[in-house]
Amino acid sequence: MHHFFRIVSWKSKYNIEFKGLVEGLHDFEFEVDNTFFEHFENSLVDNGDVTVNVQLEKRSAFIKLHFKIKGWIELTCDRCLDTYRQKIKSKTELFVKFGEKKFEEGENLIWVLPEEHHIDLTQTLYEYITLSIPLRHVHPKNKDGKRECNKEMLDKLKNYMHVDKGEEEKPTTDPRWDALKNLGNNN
Repeated sequence: MHHFFRIVSWKSKYNIEFKGLVEGLHDFEFEVDNTFFEHFENSLVDNGDVTVNVQLEKRSAFIKLHFKIKGWIELTCDRCLDTYRQKIKSKTELFVKFGEKKFEEGENLIWVLPEEHHIDLTQTLYEYITLSIPLRHVHPKNKDGKRECNKEMLDKLKNYMHVDKGEEEKPTTDPRWDALKNLGNNN
């Protein structure tokens, strides 16, 4: 039972209370760090420091959320295998709809039960941060235009992958196939 309360209190940090808000714009800010990412199994990210600004637009007919994501996350470089800080920055919008069940699906749409008084953004924040990660994970270029990869590791990987042309192994063949080929040549 104690474990249950710990989970609820952690997730409640990423809730937006919307009941009682007057129509108009309302600003919220969320800090996302290592303690956030450790709650997601098989997360692409373990370490980071991201600020998410959310502007809630409340109208009589709808609620719309405007997200601004900015910060850094730690990734493993595809080239040298060292960790590095990847800056991330993105903007997106999300409509909130109310209903007992989902009537339509959409990328920028979440459903909330009519009796709810808050919106849980935990999963949404994780997904938006993950989507802002570039496909290619490499050290950023420094002011000289060079990537700050671990040169020692790059040299080791290069030596490991490199095979001298003179030392290439000849492909081995199955002697049974050789015997069959010879039979065919005799005819």
